Amino acid sequence: MVKWTDFERAAIQDIFSKIDYDVVGPAALSRCLVVYPWTQRYFSGFGNLYNAAAIKSNPKVAAHGRVVLQGLVQAVSNMDNIKAAFADLSVLHSEKLHVDPGNFKLLGDCLTIVIASQLGKDFTAEVQQAFQKFLNVVVASLQKQYY
Repeated sequence: MVKWTDFERAAIQDIFSKIDYDVVGPAALSRCLVVYPWTQRYFSGFGNLYNAAAIKSNPKVAAHGRVVLQGLVQAVSNMDNIKAAFADLSVLHSEKLHVDPGNFKLLGDCLTIVIASQLGKDFTAEVQQAFQKFLNVVVASLQKQYY
């Protein structure tokens, strides 16, 4: 079980209270699909993903980016047992979607960049450290079914 400090809990909750879900989710997923083009193979049903402009303007990419953020909100609400909260998602991604588990970290890295750019000076080194810890727990929870 992960031990969260009061600062870490507050920092994570503060991040999710400040971000614009309609901007951050789509931007993070778009960035992931552009920077790591091999991740596009999991989104073949999303239509045109042939270049950065197509990816950024794709409504299915935007919608799924928002879904990803809603999943993270679920993790924020269950910080003391993220693994249990994400058990079904772990099964879905490993057994049905066959997503390479390394891609969760790649998306998390893209999410960190987008959130940092949106929060600016409020995304201090200490806040980033708390956010990275949170993402590491989320990624480990999603990867649980793989191992």
